[in-house]
Amino acid sequence: MAETWKGRGPTGWPVFTLGIRSAVPRHSPEIDNKGGSVYISLYGELYCMTNREFLAITKALADENRVRILLTLREGELCVCQITELFGLAASTISKHLSILYQARLVDSRKEGRWIFYALPGKEAPLEVREVIRWMEKALADNPQSAEDAARLKKVLEIDPVELCKRQCRS
Repeated sequence: MAETWKGRGPTGWPVFTLGIRSAVPRHSPEIDNKGGSVYISLYGELYCMTNREFLAITKALADENRVRILLTLREGELCVCQITELFGLAASTISKHLSILYQARLVDSRKEGRWIFYALPGKEAPLEVREVIRWMEKALADNPQSAEDAARLKKVLEIDPVELCKRQCRS
C-alpha cells in the first residue's frame, strides 16, 4: 500500500489515504521476508511492516492508560512498582498494559534482580516505532492529563522503590 496526500485535516495534521502500492513487486524479498506489508506515512516517510506489527502498535495506542504510560516514560526509565503507584491500578493491570506496549516494541524492558524497568526505546528501535512515539508526543504535548501525571510522578520518585514494592505487596 502507498499513501496519497490529501492535505491537512481540521486539526492541522497531515491526512493520507492508503492504497495498493504497485511500484513494489508482489514477491520482492523485502516483502516476502516480512510476511506481508502495510505502508504508512508519517512526516513524508514510507514504512513497511507486517500487518501484525501494525495492529500491535495501533492496539497499544488505543488505550488511554497505555498512552499515559508512554508519555510518562519520556521522563526516563521506571520500575513496574513506580508505574503501578503512579496510575493507582492493580499490578496485574499495569503488567498487562506493559506487555502490550512491549509486544508493539513501544517500550524496552530490562531486569535487574527482582526489579523490571521499562523505558522508551532508543535509537536502535525501528524507525516506524520512533516515529509513532514522536507523533504521539507531539500530538499530546499540551495534554492536561500529562501535566497531572508528571506532577504525581515527581512525588512517586521521592519514594524509595523498595518501600513502594512492600506497600503494594501488602495491598
